[in-house]
Amino acid sequence: MPTMELPIPKIEGAACFDAESCFFQSVAQKISFIDENLLKVLNSFRRQISLDIPLRKDDGTLITIKAYRVQHNNARGPYKGGFRIHQAVTLEEVQMLANLMTWKGAVVNIPYGGAKGGISIDPRTLTKTELERLVRAFTYQLGDNIGPHTDIPAPDVNTNSQTMAWVYDEYSKSHSTDALGVVTGKPIGLGGSEGREEATGRGVMYTLREIAKDLKLDLSQTKILIEGFGNVGYHAARLIHDELGGKIIGVSTSKGGIYNPKGIDVKAAHDYYAKYNSLKGFPNADFMSPREFLFADCDIMIPSALEGSIDNEVADKTKAQILIEGANGPITASANEILLDKRRVVAPGILANAGGVVVSYFEWVQNLQQFYWTHEEVNNKLERIIVDAYVKVRDLSRAKKISLRQAAYTIGLERVAQACILRGTGF
Repeated sequence: MPTMELPIPKIEGAACFDAESCFFQSVAQKISFIDENLLKVLNSFRRQISLDIPLRKDDGTLITIKAYRVQHNNARGPYKGGFRIHQAVTLEEVQMLANLMTWKGAVVNIPYGGAKGGISIDPRTLTKTELERLVRAFTYQLGDNIGPHTDIPAPDVNTNSQTMAWVYDEYSKSHSTDALGVVTGKPIGLGGSEGREEATGRGVMYTLREIAKDLKLDLSQTKILIEGFGNVGYHAARLIHDELGGKIIGVSTSKGGIYNPKGIDVKAAHDYYAKYNSLKGFPNADFMSPREFLFADCDIMIPSALEGSIDNEVADKTKAQILIEGANGPITASANEILLDKRRVVAPGILANAGGVVVSYFEWVQNLQQFYWTHEEVNNKLERIIVDAYVKVRDLSRAKKISLRQAAYTIGLERVAQACILRGTGF
């Protein structure tokens, strides 16, 4: 990618924070109608649920598994957020992700608050029947803390449409009315929405497209590196290649990545990974460790794996001029400062990966109305929302000479704070 003067201004007063969820605090202090008391409300969690779930395994042994559901703020609408199943899940992680969901829904201006959930176990250690019993037990123990007008879970790491079908079925057993809207990301045959599976990756693609327009970039001549080859990373890579003509030069999984500066056949790589459960050995590409992959030469990097993968060392050494957060919180607070100092363009996850929650909102609306849209209608509506949100964030960034992340938080905070004040909960 040729050297150019980026139309993103030099950042004034960039600040360092301890965690992604705390970026908003310095922004809040600059919004005139947010006082100390309201800031405490915005920074607090309405409900934190900690569970010990007993699971009878297929061999008859009984184990206990920690699980969480955190509800951050519902001033603008029902709580909304996915739940993940991963051995690294902690209450602190779920708190951070619930916090992000509040601002994400506000940035794209959909009527949701923020929540998140997680079950702390490696799902690879469970059979399918054990996994189903675990998800159903999690749903049962949450009880009326979730519901179509209360808190609406969705897929996240290691959960998918089948997982959501189990949640819907288990919830329905203990409630007298059929409530399709209790969960989103369901299979199409069970009230799911067209376009939901690819939605997060499509939102990433739309964000990159708009940034490329602003920077007058030819994406066919740029080198695009995508960390993470799950739902988000794969669909982002596929759509960037197929619809934007972008050159994907590397993709990675937790086991390692493949790299070819001339380009990777994304579909072939996906088929190879599905067959071998590894990208190692994929033809015409160099295999790298997950860490080595992050230092590979590129113009654009899209981290789409777990949070915190882009640390100080990666931020200091990467040649990427543009970073699009496909994952939630993949760039650490201190790494974010390094990237800002180097005048790199960073599209924050609360904007860039909001496609998933937007189409979850579409699914919820369709469930409540019992009126369903075509794939094309869903994509058109998603594009309109993501592009509008990006333009507002970009324009504020330029007007105030602040980063895209600070601009996104400013917009999100103002909307949530105004809702709190109007409802009388901000005093």
